[in-house]
Amino acid sequence: MNRTRFAPSPTGPLHLGHAFAALTAAKLADPGEFLLRIEDIDQSRCRPEYEALIVEDLHWLGLDWPQPVMRQSERLSAYQAALDRLAALGLIYPCRCRRADIRAALSAPQEGAEPVIGPDGPVYPGTCRHRNMAEMGPDDAIRLNAARAFDYLDLEEIAFLDENIAPGLPHRLAAQDFISGVGDVVLARRGMGTSYHLAVVVDDAAQGITLVTRGKDLLDSTWIHVLLQKLLELPTPRYHHHRLIRDEHGKRLAKRDDARALKLYRDDGVSAAEIRQLLGF
Repeated sequence: MNRTRFAPSPTGPLHLGHAFAALTAAKLADPGEFLLRIEDIDQSRCRPEYEALIVEDLHWLGLDWPQPVMRQSERLSAYQAALDRLAALGLIYPCRCRRADIRAALSAPQEGAEPVIGPDGPVYPGTCRHRNMAEMGPDDAIRLNAARAFDYLDLEEIAFLDENIAPGLPHRLAAQDFISGVGDVVLARRGMGTSYHLAVVVDDAAQGITLVTRGKDLLDSTWIHVLLQKLLELPTPRYHHHRLIRDEHGKRLAKRDDARALKLYRDDGVSAAEIRQLLGF
């Protein structure tokens, strides 16, 4: 049996894309267990009223889950323990670079090529890679030294299984392709104590998630998560990267697209059954 989760951030109302993701996770959990997790590490943007609305919308869709709900804001000590482990292995370093610094470094004439775009944007050029954690300052982020991580694991590639995209065939990525195409990703952002990548890996393991369901737009991020799972000696779950819900112009729905917020459908008298039918459930 599968254990899945739906993990929204309470930074705005849920829309049709969120409904599709939640319903997919719940369907693939049956007859196992479907969990709700609140990803609220960005306290500057998260609002309690949005969390309440998430619960209201999901119950309206007919979904339920065990209590209590895991909240990332209550798990900073778990993320710090993971960072401490990586620091003890010499695999992370502090980074003082801002986005403007990275853009400037990548556009320098001596680089001679267009920047490579990874899951989090332009691949970091390694400006702060020489620093060690003893130099960590209050305004620094923390990055993973990708090359050193693969050396530590003595791996030439990483792999995961996806039940929706080429099921049964492992997705593989060579170490060098990760280093050049993903790079030294941020594991803790300034003022947050963690990042999406680190938190989701630690939390999935803590909750015993066996099947991670999420949109195809996060497919490339999965390489980061698999690498972190290996470094932290955590299990690698199976994955199901599902299709994205798009508008009539083919654009992926986003929270700023309030016209498609589930609450507005409810206020207009649309039933949950109609939403399910619209989304193919």
